[in-house]
Amino acid sequence: MTAKGSGAVTDYHPALHVRNLRIGIRRRGGDVVLVDDVSFSVAPGERYGVVGESGSGKSMTLRAIAGLLPAGVEVLSGEVDYAGGDLLAMPPRQRRALMGPGIAMIFQEPLTALNPTARVGAQIAEGPREHLGLSRRQAALLAIDMMRRTGIPDPERRAQAFPHELSGGMRQRIMIALALSCSPKILLCDEPTTALDVTVADQVLKLLSELCDELGTALVFVTHDLAVVAQTCQRIGVMYAGRLIEKGSVSDVFAEPRHPYTLGLIESAPDFDRPERPLLPIPGTPPSPVDLPPGCAFGPRCGFVQDDCRAGRVELAGIAPGREAACLHPVEAHR
Repeated sequence: MTAKGSGAVTDYHPALHVRNLRIGIRRRGGDVVLVDDVSFSVAPGERYGVVGESGSGKSMTLRAIAGLLPAGVEVLSGEVDYAGGDLLAMPPRQRRALMGPGIAMIFQEPLTALNPTARVGAQIAEGPREHLGLSRRQAALLAIDMMRRTGIPDPERRAQAFPHELSGGMRQRIMIALALSCSPKILLCDEPTTALDVTVADQVLKLLSELCDELGTALVFVTHDLAVVAQTCQRIGVMYAGRLIEKGSVSDVFAEPRHPYTLGLIESAPDFDRPERPLLPIPGTPPSPVDLPPGCAFGPRCGFVQDDCRAGRVELAGIAPGREAACLHPVEAHR
């Protein structure tokens, strides 16, 4: 598997900085922690990938940034720094004002995210009218232009369609046009290609990369698909059991994974550059957040586990310039 989107970002100044984010459910007997001490940053124009199995906390992290956590789930502690302020400390009205021109989100399933009773052109135009102060006509023209830029043929006609009248790939492009209609500084993507066929997914990924390069938008891309990260992103954070357990550039992490879980993800995914390589699934299943094993959460599934791995929490630590891993016995020690 070759990492294509691995160019380094120089002169680094974060557009978004997540610090020690902790998300969970408050209970009298003790909080259930779903995301624990997650920190990362992304620069203008940079594309940052967050990968991991289902339930690892990827989508919950994105929803916390956007202020869209499900009922009963809340941010327990941490900061999300954007535009000189902490999003988590802002009043709801101030935070809502940043959505659109500041931060936008593309969801996994556009059919449930889009309003089924409104025409798609009107849905795209709503943000520019509210946040940019455009007239109804100006916003309608901008919506058609965004549809054209996202590769939707005959946008004037399709602007009058309802979501159910469009294909899955077309709806996803509508979601992208909607998210980008106010030229946001940050774009959050929650597995936006999962429901698409391979050809359409490839077109969407290229489109996102091109638009981010053109607009200088910072992209945070959540997925379980390593090939998507290799194609799209420059840096990567690997999540397991609610925590980031490895961070680095896409090229470095794919070439030399340091955490055994990262190695397991790579070895269990097809490598089209080496089709003869056998697929090696990770044994076992991820732990429940209410019953984490002692020490390293990956220990029960790890082929390199030793007694000290179970002794206590294993923290992320620097292992090379730009590289971090939460492992006492990193992969290269066993090769």
